[in-house]
Amino acid sequence: MRLSADVAAVVTGGASGLGLATVKQLRGHGVKVAIFDRDEDRGRAAAEETGSTFCKVDVTSEESVDAGFAAARGANGQERILVCCAGIGSAMKTASRSKDTGEIKHFPLNIFELTIQVNLLGTFRCVAKSAAGMLTLDPLGDERGAMVMTASVAAVDGQIGQAAYSASKGGVVGMTLPIARDLSGEGIRINTILPGIFETPLMLGAPQKVKDALAASVPFPKRLGNPDEYASLAVEMIRNTYFNGEHVRLDGAIRMGLR
Repeated sequence: MRLSADVAAVVTGGASGLGLATVKQLRGHGVKVAIFDRDEDRGRAAAEETGSTFCKVDVTSEESVDAGFAAARGANGQERILVCCAGIGSAMKTASRSKDTGEIKHFPLNIFELTIQVNLLGTFRCVAKSAAGMLTLDPLGDERGAMVMTASVAAVDGQIGQAAYSASKGGVVGMTLPIARDLSGEGIRINTILPGIFETPLMLGAPQKVKDALAASVPFPKRLGNPDEYASLAVEMIRNTYFNGEHVRLDGAIRMGLR
């Protein structure tokens, strides 16, 4: 997919972190970008900074997603590029005992459901609706569009307390190839990135000793990933027309341990 001023893109979770870095790189190529995000303040600031369009969107709501795509397409035209970065984390053992009281508790099922709703269903909701829109377009060369989804190394290296998060991200990995096959006859490609430990807003809020320990656990380079490195891979997946149906780790060769 060519990157130019006559091409439109949507980036979910585009107000910060991996999404914002991707917005910036796409804008650097002249692409018209619409940012989907729940955080209105950050979203509007990011749109102003990058010359993008902001659409307040909750990916768990079909009505919100529909309204977001309508607004984005009204401003920029039908998107040929979709990058899905919207997501949340959750951490708690499936069942455990309190060290202080011995009380037994289990993972709150409403939190498990929310994690799946945002990370898996929210991603698929945006992919399906974007793909339907792309089908209305004439191809550019051989393709109508290109998409990138975001999973995590937790999809395959889930640690203690990550059952919900790993399930949601494992689902994203698992649907990559079937979606690519579904859309292959229409000239639409899709790939997935599995980031390791990155400098996202959530991670940057951790104590320095925690960040240092995490950085030391990466084989090479011994540091947290930079969001620009995620964006660079996302852009390559979009540009390279033979890149399709693949999931790729971006993690400095880390393999997550038990905890």
